[in-house]
Amino acid sequence: MEESLPRRKRPAHFPLRESFNLSQIVLLTVCTAQRRPLLARDEIVSLLIESWQKADSWTVGRYTVLPDHLHLFCAPASDLAPSLSTWVKFWKALVARRWPNADEQPIWQPSFWDRQLRSNDHYSQRWEYVRNNPVRHKLASTADAWPWQGELCAFRFHDKS
Repeated sequence: MEESLPRRKRPAHFPLRESFNLSQIVLLTVCTAQRRPLLARDEIVSLLIESWQKADSWTVGRYTVLPDHLHLFCAPASDLAPSLSTWVKFWKALVARRWPNADEQPIWQPSFWDRQLRSNDHYSQRWEYVRNNPVRHKLASTADAWPWQGELCAFRFHDKS
């Protein structure tokens, strides 16, 4: 008889791995509460972008916003940046306070998923996955046809060489 392994109730968030002079770029996935389709609207994407820009201790690069979740690439803006968890809580609160429809609260699931990228190839592979997410979900015929994606800051992964 197969024993079932314990399941995590929340994702584990590991501190950024620092390595001499290498980029620290993180792929972040954030979902709405009960996966409700609240996000893929022009006014909401504008609100998200404004909040990310106000929460400037981390920098947002490429992003894709789907109805019930979003993916973005982010990096600490300085050595003094708060933890990823603190930053995410901050911009989620900014968005929630300015949310246009009070009856849609709460907006967010309590946590998020994150993965630190290891190389420029890893970054490119993850971006292709993220930008094609609307196609996999049958929301767009091509990645380029999805209107709620973009890039706020161009990240280049600085490898050892």
